Amino acid sequence: MSGLASRLEAIWYGDSTPPWILRVLASLYAVALNRRRPFNAERLPAPVLVVGNFTVGGTGKTPLIIALAEHLRERGYRPGVVSRGYGRRLRLPHSVAPSSTPQQAGDEPLLIARRTGVPVRVDADRLAAARFLVAQGCDVIIADDGLQHRNLPRMLEIEVLDAARGYGNGRLLPAGPLREPVRAVDLRVANGAAADADDAYAMSMRPGLCRNLRDGRVLPLDRFRGQTVQAVAGIGNPERFFSSLRQSGLAVDTHVFPDHHAFRTDDLPGGTVLLTEKDAVKCAPFAHADVWAVPVEARLSDAFFERLAALLPAARSMP
Repeated sequence: MSGLASRLEAIWYGDSTPPWILRVLASLYAVALNRRRPFNAERLPAPVLVVGNFTVGGTGKTPLIIALAEHLRERGYRPGVVSRGYGRRLRLPHSVAPSSTPQQAGDEPLLIARRTGVPVRVDADRLAAARFLVAQGCDVIIADDGLQHRNLPRMLEIEVLDAARGYGNGRLLPAGPLREPVRAVDLRVANGAAADADDAYAMSMRPGLCRNLRDGRVLPLDRFRGQTVQAVAGIGNPERFFSSLRQSGLAVDTHVFPDHHAFRTDDLPGGTVLLTEKDAVKCAPFAHADVWAVPVEARLSDAFFERLAALLPAARSMP
């Protein structure tokens, strides 16, 4: 994480008042937000579920999207995922396949496609991407990180919130972490919460079997106990990943990179290296023999899925 990013996060999630220049810039940002166009009221033939957050940085959207896609498919839906494909180098729309590259698809859409097998379309025009997937037979669309994307019609909005950080100081960018003022959504998910609450459903992350990037071997995470591992993360909140390793009994040396970092060979230290799955899709081509991806599975309560099921039929019946 860069020095500037670290200083901003200390302000956003600390007790000090932001400097005056940040408050002035936040006021200008608020004016720009108030001039935004209204949300697109168009209705697509399939319901659109937007998964996003009001704060900048990682909150756990990708594991939740994977859980939603798998849950919907198990219940007879034909879900598809649309994404801007942040960080990809190619600008043309792209239907993501397991064989796609991060340069074509972006790291998160590629991970979603590989984990779920559902159709994933990346396009700067997410409305065009949604229409494309509907034409391909998808009957429900999950939109990755689209709460602020007003051109994309939506039937349901799902906010993902970091339970430990919350909304920080509650201020707009750059004085605080908020992309827009917090508003009502259909479902709110608190990543890291211990239990469901009146205003949010709890989500926790369960580590899966570690996969070697070179030969595909799998090992349980506890096989790395008794040694110091090199934990590498280029995600929005790397401390969440590091904490999960420590809670599993591992001793870790941490290596932090910016979110969506374009990894290179010399970014990976020697020794046993553990990566998030999101970072692993970019490091696989040059990983040495002791580099492992640590997958996580989002765990949500039955109450969350029951509420989703109650909302979806109404959404599907909308013209």
